[in-house]
Amino acid sequence: MSTAGLSSGLTELLEQGGLQVAWHGPAGEPVVTVTLDRPQTRNAQTPATWRAFAAVGDSLPAATRVVVLRGNGPVFSSGIDLRTFSPEGVDGERLLETIASLDDAAAADLIDTFQHGFSWWHDRDDVITVAAVQGAAVGAGCQIALACDLRVIGPDARFAMRETSLGLVPDLTGTHPLVRAVGYGRALEMCATGRFVGAQEAVAWGLATAVQDDLDAGVDQLVSALLAAPEASLRATKKVLRGALVHEAPEQRRFERETQVGLLRGLLAAL
Repeated sequence: MSTAGLSSGLTELLEQGGLQVAWHGPAGEPVVTVTLDRPQTRNAQTPATWRAFAAVGDSLPAATRVVVLRGNGPVFSSGIDLRTFSPEGVDGERLLETIASLDDAAAADLIDTFQHGFSWWHDRDDVITVAAVQGAAVGAGCQIALACDLRVIGPDARFAMRETSLGLVPDLTGTHPLVRAVGYGRALEMCATGRFVGAQEAVAWGLATAVQDDLDAGVDQLVSALLAAPEASLRATKKVLRGALVHEAPEQRRFERETQVGLLRGLLAAL
């Protein structure tokens, strides 16, 4: 794996956010791996982490086809570093103090910048994103896993949304994919109780796509399968399937037709 070519500005953001980024693979290095790398805090996240997430999305090489998200150590991510809520803060981040200094509109705008670090994992049509989850994914850790298109998990994986116990709501883009994946009732129970959802239950609910005893091998197999698909078709398929989440049936059928015509034109041009 290589980190060659990262700008000094991006390198600094990654260091501040506790992320490691590497890209690797055949011609054009189409696979980017992002690793939460604060194992001493169980990969707890800070606003610097969220800014680093956003910077990664803004800096992906044009040839990128798959982005894999991992956590270093036995825990995927324990969620927000609670020290950001303390008067002392962490690494200069005093989140409550910052929010208190802003009016409501400015505070909401600040949260919007944090959400940008999460939203691109799902919203971009040009890449497929895969979360490789081992151990606990809690709060913000659960939400960044939910932000990915696919979640492959180890047998020890477990998910929890603990924001309600802090007197808060999930606000890092996690509510939409959670309700979409598991339904309103299960999402409400999960968020309201804060309980852990284990690996087998997560797959049964649709929260994860597969449990792999050998997580690394399972992720590698999935990435290989994604890279084997024709690039234009794969990107178009993600776009079409995402459209099905928001379109009524007649509009979705039109979207399918128009996308297919574009792909057929490309095939004909290649003959």
